[in-house]
Amino acid sequence: MLREAVHHTAHGSFAYPVSPDTLRLTLRAARGDLQRAAVLYWDRYGSSPTLTAEMSIAAEDDLFTYYQADVQLATRRFGYVFLLDDGKQTLFYTEKGFCEDLQPNIQFHYPYIAPGDLWEPPEWAQGAVVYQIFPERFANGDPTNDPPDVEGWEEAPTPASFKGGDLQGIIDRFQHLVDLGVDVLYLTPIFKSPSNHKYDTADYYTIDPHFGDEETLRKLIALCRKHGIRIVLDAVFNHCGSEFFAFQDVLKHGARSSYAHWFNIEGFPVQTDPPNYETFAHQIATMPKLMTQHEDVKRYLLEVAVYWIREFSIDGWRLDVANELDHEFWREFRRAVKRENPDALIVGEVWHEASDWLRGDQFDSVMNYPFQHACFDFFAKGTIRARSFASRLAKVQVNHCQAVNLAMFNLLGSHDTERFLTSCGGDLRKYALAVAFQLTYEGAPMIYYGDEVGMTGLTDPDCRRGMVWSRKEQNGELLRWYKQLIALRREHRALRTGRCRTVWADSVSNVYGFVRFQGREQIVVLLNNSPQPQTVNLREINWPVKMPRQVRDLLSDERFKLGELVVPAYGVRILA
Repeated sequence: MLREAVHHTAHGSFAYPVSPDTLRLTLRAARGDLQRAAVLYWDRYGSSPTLTAEMSIAAEDDLFTYYQADVQLATRRFGYVFLLDDGKQTLFYTEKGFCEDLQPNIQFHYPYIAPGDLWEPPEWAQGAVVYQIFPERFANGDPTNDPPDVEGWEEAPTPASFKGGDLQGIIDRFQHLVDLGVDVLYLTPIFKSPSNHKYDTADYYTIDPHFGDEETLRKLIALCRKHGIRIVLDAVFNHCGSEFFAFQDVLKHGARSSYAHWFNIEGFPVQTDPPNYETFAHQIATMPKLMTQHEDVKRYLLEVAVYWIREFSIDGWRLDVANELDHEFWREFRRAVKRENPDALIVGEVWHEASDWLRGDQFDSVMNYPFQHACFDFFAKGTIRARSFASRLAKVQVNHCQAVNLAMFNLLGSHDTERFLTSCGGDLRKYALAVAFQLTYEGAPMIYYGDEVGMTGLTDPDCRRGMVWSRKEQNGELLRWYKQLIALRREHRALRTGRCRTVWADSVSNVYGFVRFQGREQIVVLLNNSPQPQTVNLREINWPVKMPRQVRDLLSDERFKLGELVVPAYGVRILA
């Protein structure tokens, strides 16, 4: 037994409550090392184990197997140890290490499931289909509010160009979202700003006049409510724009400004070319970084966050550059937002491993870029094969509790990335396969506007082209594919909020498969990421609920007995 690979901690994603009296435990061991893992548990005020739960494989990456079990006690206070068997020896794994026999006071402790520990992202966000809109490029509904020198809608965008998209355009084209079947509308910033992207906020309390006004926003929100769609806005609190009142005051009054401490300025007078103050990214003079450790800065931004929830009933915030603000700011942010609306969603922009922000005290979810990177490498570029793909997914999955995984914004592309169809070299088969994975895997799949009709584009600014509305230029077959998959997701609860397990990862055939299961329903999704048909033996799949006698493909309505099944080239089987 490779003892140095075995790991468990009695907190975080390795021990968390899933109900008032039930604890979910995860144990890590070397991949393929154990024949059996079980957990022996009891009320922590007792002296010895009274109950046993067998652990099952929850995920595997390149190096490790992760075992999981749910344990239940009416008293809510747990002591436990693990029993590990590799076929050669049997050992107990405890808080004090390994031993052959149980001894007193060596158990792991989860002292008590307190009500405050039972947190999860808003239920409406778990498994929801999210649609992201870059408002300046979706639709121009009111030409009277256009900025000067608006370029043609079909022209290739530049970093500074405008096309006249606005909130009225979203209202006018709202039926497209309804027909697609989305649950959440996420808008990149809509507040007053001199740029087309609006990430350089000039006024956090004013809708950009080129997008509309408060009345227009209220109309859009009312339309969302009518169709049962939630709306999430984008907040930029890491930095402001150079036209923001506080920065303008510093430019005018220098060190005498009462707002000088809002920014990290190297010296006075303030210089903008090059900037002698800290900015977003590297010396972007129009985006001075805010010093949120100061109480007055913090208070201003928290009041902004609460204002739009209180006055406009928005359903949540997506937080730009969220990993560059201190954790205590986000803890106070969460308390302020949740006081105003406990059901509000908080989504951080974090491009890397994000578990530090997802423990129940800061964010509910993040933009799941590790998911995007794995899809890019597996589906688009083919630089990894099925087993490595499964390993990459496992690393993300085991870092969070299940409810967080269900709320993660799983994206293939965004306003900051190359369009995924372009990444696929224009190969619609690869792209459609990636979409099938995105819309059946656990999480909240996020569709970047236009991806559903086959839009292409290199990275920013090319990925921010005007939305294609001409039916002749849209890919109707791809749009129908999105609608079919989203409809299946709505019809089958397991595809929305079910647990998820990898059940097939063959790097030779390059077929990847996973199962979604909830209650008595289990759905296996098999994806063949190769140019030839591949065969999968359904009897070799570890069905988590019960091995069925036959299955039905939800896409074709064909029925198959358990045995060998062919998955078409770059094809998918969704088997119930």
